[in-house]
Amino acid sequence: MVVNFSQEEKKQNDTQEKDAKTILEKIDTFLLKFTRIPLKEKLFFVRHLGLMLKSGISLSTALQTLAKQTDNKYFQKILVDIGTKVEKGSTFADSLKQYQKIFGELFINMVEAGELSGKLEDVLNELYIQMKKEHSLISKVKGALTYPAVIVLAMIGIGTFMILVIIPRITSMFTEMNVELPLPTKILIGISGAIVNHGVVSGIITIFFIAFLIWGLKTYRGKYIFQSALLVLPIISPIIKKINLARFARNISSLLKTDIMIIRAFQITANVLGNIHYRNALLAMAQEIKKGGKISEVVSNYPKLFTPVVTSMIAVGEETGELDNILIELAEFYEEEVDQIMENLPSIIEPLLILFLGLGVGGVAVAIIMPMYSITNAI
Repeated sequence: MVVNFSQEEKKQNDTQEKDAKTILEKIDTFLLKFTRIPLKEKLFFVRHLGLMLKSGISLSTALQTLAKQTDNKYFQKILVDIGTKVEKGSTFADSLKQYQKIFGELFINMVEAGELSGKLEDVLNELYIQMKKEHSLISKVKGALTYPAVIVLAMIGIGTFMILVIIPRITSMFTEMNVELPLPTKILIGISGAIVNHGVVSGIITIFFIAFLIWGLKTYRGKYIFQSALLVLPIISPIIKKINLARFARNISSLLKTDIMIIRAFQITANVLGNIHYRNALLAMAQEIKKGGKISEVVSNYPKLFTPVVTSMIAVGEETGELDNILIELAEFYEEEVDQIMENLPSIIEPLLILFLGLGVGGVAVAIIMPMYSITNAI
């Protein structure tokens, strides 16, 4: 009886351990979903997968091998799962569809086209080039905006410190004197007093405003209004247009090279572009092309988004049958334009930041100095 009890107890312990492991695995899987997969991991994967397939290694083996070489646990889990599905008979594209948020619609559609045409290795090479260019473009934009962002944050920090600490000490003597203060000084004292005396309320209002702004920018209407404003700003508008035109040309070209239909290429590219105005334009263009419209004529209907250069080059590509190659040249042209703008952007923004800072400091100085004349006259 003792032996039976021990065996039964052992079974219960084993069951509890398995349940605990299962729960821990589920928690681990859930937490891994919040892990970001860097683009460099995807670049390494696409590049080496193409090379391995060209060398004759099977797709499932290549996927399992690359899963072992990645340091990102979530990406490793994804590659193992995809490799297992491929080994069981699923197509590579179908196995990727579960992870569309990770790889994107463009990636999956190009892989599907590559599998159907038997040119998966060439498609992966095209994807590698496209992703590398995209990464380079994003990196240059982020790099150019880092310096202005740091300056703006420093200005906000210094301004907050002055309002909370410096200005109350300087303006306290003005309030004690029975002297009529100028309007700028009254405004400065009012702002400083409201923030200092009602710090909790001011903090809550600020947090609520930031949260509301973030929520608004996530909605379709909020994005539409914000991006509409960006498209008319003097310095920012040309940058946004050139970035979107470069991405439009490169993505359409990459899709056309994999024999994807032009209508589908426009629809996929529309979902890739982040700007709502370009997205809506491409979706509308796809419908017009479906009805029999020429691409160049359809594109020319959106002169505010697509320059005459784009329309002319697309027209040449249609006439010569070299649209994919023409679009690559167009993409490279705009990518070079963006490179030059990003290199010169700090020198363009710096004078504006200095002017803005000068106006702020000058306004505070005037608000502090002006009462001194009133006090001197009163004495």
